Amino acid sequence: MKKISFLLVTFFFTYLHAQEPDLLSLVDDTGKENEKVFATFKTTKIVNTQSIETVKKRCLDFRITHRFDNIAVGGSAHTMWGFDNSQDIRYSFDYGITDNLTVGFARSKQNELLELYSKYRFLEQTVNNKIPISIAAYVSAGYTPINNAAFYLGVDKNAKQNDLYRFNYFSQLIIARKFNSWLSLQLMPSYHHRNFIKYAVNSTNNKEDQNDIFSLGVGGRLRFTKRMALIVDYFHNFSDFRTNNKANPFYNPLAIGLEMETGGHVFHMNFTNNGGISENNFIPNTNSNWLKGEFKFGFNISRVFHF
Repeated sequence: MKKISFLLVTFFFTYLHAQEPDLLSLVDDTGKENEKVFATFKTTKIVNTQSIETVKKRCLDFRITHRFDNIAVGGSAHTMWGFDNSQDIRYSFDYGITDNLTVGFARSKQNELLELYSKYRFLEQTVNNKIPISIAAYVSAGYTPINNAAFYLGVDKNAKQNDLYRFNYFSQLIIARKFNSWLSLQLMPSYHHRNFIKYAVNSTNNKEDQNDIFSLGVGGRLRFTKRMALIVDYFHNFSDFRTNNKANPFYNPLAIGLEMETGGHVFHMNFTNNGGISENNFIPNTNSNWLKGEFKFGFNISRVFHF
């Protein structure tokens, strides 16, 4: 996985440096070369991660995202290969304050997570390549309202309890480029903070779990027909506690999906090793291994309302 991340990052910057300044092929009207590049990605998310895209002004994007259980390992005909068991279901409402500023609210089944979040795109790639990339900032705050017995499971019953422990935070810088009509890539340096963690030690290297996790994400979209594209994203977590933890294995989230445009809607079907849908859940808690067949099927349904 480290090699995959390194190669994608290297390719991104190498291609960015070598790209010719003329990107007029991204639009049909050659008289509009100073315009912003349109539709680097087709939706506000790639698979797991946020994309550079924001919801248009005065529009509401209502999205339902499903993540089922393992297909191969643990899955069988008795569970319809994971379809009987949902790892996570997320309902989200994203509203466009402006074309470049989105605010949202979401609720996830996993840990009953409630989220408030915002995404602001403050730099946009131009067709003439004077601005070669787009950049956005994404921040979210999550609250876990599950009962005390579940939240403090494994903690001394006399330990201090505080409602602030239930908050967690995620922030991310999204750096994206549309190279041509069929290829878009983005990088996502990310930071995740949890107010409360349970004491745990990686017996392999004696490293303790930390409240803070730094990650580097990479994502891309490869269009191969007019209405279909391959989408992929991957996060490498810089966490010594999660590195080669044999007693309690953790893995970096990797997702691969198929994007289909159907009559004004964009539909995603995907496979991923993480059960959680929100970054506040899947960044610290992915414990399934692609190489062992521990991957899940997921999809989303989205509807945009105009006001």
